[in-house]
Amino acid sequence: MIIYKKATLDDIKGIQELVRDEVINGIILPRADDEVATNIRSYTLATQKDEIVGLSALHIHASHLAEVRSIVVKRELRGKGIGAQIVKKLLEEGRLLGLKQVFTLTYEKEFFEKLSFKEIPKESLPISKIWADCIKCKHFPICDETALIINI
Repeated sequence: MIIYKKATLDDIKGIQELVRDEVINGIILPRADDEVATNIRSYTLATQKDEIVGLSALHIHASHLAEVRSIVVKRELRGKGIGAQIVKKLLEEGRLLGLKQVFTLTYEKEFFEKLSFKEIPKESLPISKIWADCIKCKHFPICDETALIINI
């Protein structure tokens, strides 16, 4: 059974273990333990038998806008709806916070389109995203990810 919950500081080691391969492959950005700790309240986890099997974060950029970022599901559990459920929980959290829109920058365009996200030009992303995150990417400045957004 999959249980969805907010992350705590005790989860940092498990978060780093789950994302390790995706960071090595350049799929998601590396984040130091201190950065994960600073943003721990933004993470939603999927757990199974006390093991983190999926995660993502809702990172707020402005009073109306946030980002779904760092979404990862354990490889052998992909395709079972865990990632979609995590995103739905993040969108629900965003609504409760009063957000109006949530965007993502991803290699998984079709996954987000199934959740009603619509493609947008990367140039419409907040400049803070580019200078805070994208500049750390090993693919910068040649970004081959797709930007998508949803009104919530």
